[in-house]
Amino acid sequence: MDVDATENPKLHVLFFPFMGHGHMIPMVDMAKLFAMRGVKTTIVTTPLNVPFISTTIERSKNSSFDIHIKVLNFPCVEAGLPEGCENLDSIPSSQGVNLDMIAKFFKAADMFEQPFEQLIQECKPDCLLVDMFFTWASDIADKYDIPRLMFNGCSFLSLCISDSVNLYEPQKKVKSGSEPFVFPNVPGDIKLTRDQMAVIFTQNEENELTRSVKKWREAELKSYGFIVNSFYELEAAYVDHYRNVIGRKVWHVGPVSLCNRAIEDKLDRGKKPSVDEQKCLSWLDSKQPKSVVYICFGTAVDFNTAQLTEIAFAIEATGQHFIWVVKKEKSNNEEDWLPEGFEERTEGKGLMIRGWAPQVLILDHEAVGAFVTHCGWNSTLECVSAGLPMVTWPVFAEQFYNEKLVTDVLKIGVGVGTKKWKEVVGDFVKRDAIEKAVKEIMVGEKAEEMRSRAKALGEMARRAVEEGGSSFRDLNDLIQQLSSRRR
Repeated sequence: MDVDATENPKLHVLFFPFMGHGHMIPMVDMAKLFAMRGVKTTIVTTPLNVPFISTTIERSKNSSFDIHIKVLNFPCVEAGLPEGCENLDSIPSSQGVNLDMIAKFFKAADMFEQPFEQLIQECKPDCLLVDMFFTWASDIADKYDIPRLMFNGCSFLSLCISDSVNLYEPQKKVKSGSEPFVFPNVPGDIKLTRDQMAVIFTQNEENELTRSVKKWREAELKSYGFIVNSFYELEAAYVDHYRNVIGRKVWHVGPVSLCNRAIEDKLDRGKKPSVDEQKCLSWLDSKQPKSVVYICFGTAVDFNTAQLTEIAFAIEATGQHFIWVVKKEKSNNEEDWLPEGFEERTEGKGLMIRGWAPQVLILDHEAVGAFVTHCGWNSTLECVSAGLPMVTWPVFAEQFYNEKLVTDVLKIGVGVGTKKWKEVVGDFVKRDAIEKAVKEIMVGEKAEEMRSRAKALGEMARRAVEEGGSSFRDLNDLIQQLSSRRR
């Protein structure tokens, strides 16, 4: 699908998401939001990533939105990656974070600079909305005098913590990896340990990834501003801190997932679901309201068989109905990691999805009562939008920051007790801890209190994106500023 490069009186924004579903899905939603306001939008991606977004883009075009796709080839082999490795989620791993392969993926992404500049010359956009990992885009934006907005797919709390880490390095001032510390100059006295932080922030020697962090920081300071998938009422203290204390230009436009109203739109976010949606919905329709626990750890978390077995024992022991999304495929029609007789004993009470699940569709169903999540920001915000409490199980990236927001600030979640970023050691969680957390989120007075707070936040989320809401106004303000700048 090509973009018409002829003169167009509309404001034209070029979107370039990083090639990972956690980055692509919210940016495609953002492109749809801009298009809904009459802006011409173009999404840049690679050949093997086109199928993940083409259906939803075609549906938007059929609704008369001016939205398009441009394709750039991804130099995976030249960077030392396997042929066809065009998405972060396709990086080979073995129950861990493959830092070497991730470094090669970033190397390949850096090789986009020249073809992307040629695309800028062809399309002549009025604004670049580019993922934070494409640091070279700042130089291109300066060269052609085009404002560059950054997107990194995290919360305002995470942005504030990142600034504190860059300025004060508190993680290097504690004696051990398990010693808690407070992030300086961050509202709320947020405490974490060094073991819960990404290894790129805990290493003393310089390497390819630490150099990348430095480049991200430099590009951030040069950008026109930030666009964030969040809403003011969810993180008011951190929005104000980031704007008024740290002093960054930023617009919150989320939750962007709420632009998907129809069942088809909710289904077409990312990969094709591995389960028939009617089967899934019929199963949920047969359950009582708020009686089902949804368990999913995103596309990048790859638990070993021992941990999956512990989850199985735990969820059966809770006695709760459940939907469990498992990455691990069946081997010769067998599940050697499942407890013997598990599927027979849980028949009717549990639905297992192997592969990709229509997450927003499931979370929005009235039968779902809580979400066991890795605390990726997309999943966290989708759960907030659905008005549901969470069992938090962070694994890596900024997920421990998001857990703090859910459990300590918003008080709509219960942690399973993970204490280590996965690449550090890999934090094995036993069945008793999982069972206890699930029961606490589903049953009893405390569960009702969390459910009530979560429901109120869900209502705030929906008001935020409606006409007159905080995110609706912020997006309008950004479009007006970009239009005025062009004029």
